[in-house]
Amino acid sequence: MDVVANAWVQGGSLRGEDEGSAAYGLALLMDELAHGVMVTTIDGRILHANQAARHELARQRVIVGVQDKLQTTSAENMRVLQDALSRAAEGKRSLIELAATEGPGLSVAAVPLRGGAGKPAVAALFFARSMVCDSLMLTFYSRTHGLTATEEQVLGVLCQGYSAPQVALQMKIAVSTVRTHIRSLCAKTRSGGVRELVSRVAVLPPVAPPFWHEPLH
Repeated sequence: MDVVANAWVQGGSLRGEDEGSAAYGLALLMDELAHGVMVTTIDGRILHANQAARHELARQRVIVGVQDKLQTTSAENMRVLQDALSRAAEGKRSLIELAATEGPGLSVAAVPLRGGAGKPAVAALFFARSMVCDSLMLTFYSRTHGLTATEEQVLGVLCQGYSAPQVALQMKIAVSTVRTHIRSLCAKTRSGGVRELVSRVAVLPPVAPPFWHEPLH
């Protein structure tokens, strides 16, 4: 915990951290995660946020950062978040759901971090990924297994929870064609069916897509 306590990343630079330091290296590593990761004090002051977390803040959909303080877009969400941070101060973990005005909410795991004697209590907030598999890892997976561009597209739609008929409708192709692609997908990946295939994709390493490293506007 100590190596990230003073490493609140903003605008792509680490304040007060040397490029050769452990904090700098750890922050760069965290930026490659597809999951948002944030370290805050119990009163919500942001000590560190990786690229994925900063993108979530910039969207101002559920959470926002105001003068380095973590806040939410609704009073109810703020109550839920503060309760989770209070539990973290007691050494307890929480899994909370912050509701959005439109679209899916944000699932957050609040985990207490151990500090040394006399250190202020801090918590790690782990955000759920916005999708089962991002485009980068799907492309890696497809290339590894020799999938065609169309098979990769079919797999991407399947990973969004669509059935074969729904995939056909979305891609504007026949259902029989989709089923042919699915058989090929299962054969190339040695999967026993769509459920097993999607499950494999769902647990791929959580590497962030390249566009998360573009400057925020």
